[in-house]
Amino acid sequence: MAHGMMVDALIFLGAAVVCVPIASRLKLGSVLGYLAAGCIIGPQALRLVADPHAIMEFAELGVVLMLFVIGLELDPRRLWELRRVVFVGGALQLVSTAGALTVGGLAVGLPWQASLIASLALSLSSTAIAMQTMSEKNLNGAPIGRAAFGVLLFQDLAAVPIMSLVPLLAPAGSVEPFQWINLGKGVLAILLVVGVGRYATRPLLSIAAQTHMREIFTAISLLLVLGIAHVMALAGLSMALGAFLAGVLLAGSEYRRALETDIEPFKGLLMGLFFIAVGMSIDFALLAEKPALVLGLLVGFQVLKLLALRAITPKFEIAGTQRLLFASLLAQGGEFAFVVFGVARASKALPSDYEGVLTLVVALSMALTPFLIILCDRLAANAADDQARAYDAIEDENPQVIIAGFGRFGQIVGRLLLATGHRATVLDHDPSSIEMLRKFGFRVFYGDATRMDLLEAAGIAHAKLLINAIDDQEDSLELVDAVREKFPKLPILARARGVNHYYELYERGVEIIERETFESALALGRHALTKLGKPPFEARELADRFRRHNVSSLETMAPHRLDEAKRLTIAKAGREELEAQFERDRELRRIGVEGPAWQRDEGGT
Repeated sequence: MAHGMMVDALIFLGAAVVCVPIASRLKLGSVLGYLAAGCIIGPQALRLVADPHAIMEFAELGVVLMLFVIGLELDPRRLWELRRVVFVGGALQLVSTAGALTVGGLAVGLPWQASLIASLALSLSSTAIAMQTMSEKNLNGAPIGRAAFGVLLFQDLAAVPIMSLVPLLAPAGSVEPFQWINLGKGVLAILLVVGVGRYATRPLLSIAAQTHMREIFTAISLLLVLGIAHVMALAGLSMALGAFLAGVLLAGSEYRRALETDIEPFKGLLMGLFFIAVGMSIDFALLAEKPALVLGLLVGFQVLKLLALRAITPKFEIAGTQRLLFASLLAQGGEFAFVVFGVARASKALPSDYEGVLTLVVALSMALTPFLIILCDRLAANAADDQARAYDAIEDENPQVIIAGFGRFGQIVGRLLLATGHRATVLDHDPSSIEMLRKFGFRVFYGDATRMDLLEAAGIAHAKLLINAIDDQEDSLELVDAVREKFPKLPILARARGVNHYYELYERGVEIIERETFESALALGRHALTKLGKPPFEARELADRFRRHNVSSLETMAPHRLDEAKRLTIAKAGREELEAQFERDRELRRIGVEGPAWQRDEGGT
């Protein structure tokens, strides 16, 4: 058995290592890579792993850990601020989506009871896929991210009542006495989780922290999350909901960051395993047997859910450019639909031939989500291009500066330019900031800044300067290559994420390169020197000398960056030179020689 588990683990890891980088390289997202890996190794293709359902039960722990980490970021005060989005917006989403799908179910000939059960199950979205996609696109902190999270949280709350409703709609139509017992067990489980989270977890974590053993703290962290999830499961409630409550109760704890750091690697690995299990569960044999029925239900389900979600977006105060994206994020079926369909099958509330088909439709809708997101990005980019070209037709000035990437780094540069009276044109892929930026006088183009058609629409042919502030290193270098080929004389200023990125930009002839953390770290070091007793002017001169020496060393090593031995020799010589220079400075201070920096022997630095 152990041998079989080891082989399965190797298969999962190997499939993920091959498929996920390919999907990421093609800009399809990691989710689609994991799903493709599951399809390839599953029982419908290579049959390397035979039982996806057993894997799914284990992989659902990834969703549990994800909800716990999300809860750690939401203290009760922030959760209270989201109450309108959660309870009003979430309820509106569930009712509108279920209503539209119920009508669709009646139209294909399902009895009203079965149609209602199926529509409620299909109204639930995949928390795992939606949250993973928002995380990859940096949408969690944006209005669209908060709205989507609120809806997903309400769906987790609503999943248990939906599951309890299924036996009541069964053909027998009788309410069994144990339903009230189950309800009581659920309430007691929630109270137990709240009690443990508020009064027992901190002493337990304190004991673990006092051992000063990282592995013990990690073990107690996992015991805490999985234990609470198991209590919720025994009560018939959502394990993910219990983990989320535990995370919220620990959001204000001094152990929050340590918990997040310890849980994160397990969460990422199990989330990937969950997506692989979903890919393995896609029944291609059933799809081949009933292609018209499956594809017809899939298209009808996706269209109705997209329309229902798009219709309620004004209630969430989501920008018009992002409403279709919001609908696409939540358009798929969710993990809980599998559970609801299983309960419906056991209680004979859903025709047996439809249960398998609907399960397949949910799995296919999950696989379809990355393509919907890509389509939304393309539509938004085309709309932005059209809007931008119309804007250029009335604008009689040529752009002075183009800023590619408007994250934390690009924002500071853009604000400085705007404050000093210089116009800047911004290229960025985050549509949440577009309307805000336009209010403050920026010309904004949504889309991939490495696309030459978008750069030309932004007026790069007439720009005086390009500032490359893109986060992703590969995209940053791709932008420089594209611009150097078409506009070789355009000055480029770039942000470097690290030394290797610096060298790549340097070799491409970028005029000015700033490492994003270097200057701030140098400023902090200068303040540290003053706190340690150095006069401010001396601390500044030491920091300036260190800067000059560091930049000189980088430029010296640049031609030899691929020759590790040569690079290490130069780096060692540079350190020795800097140390000798500091020794000379110390000697000058000891004998009382002072004066301007330019009068001192700076040793060629």
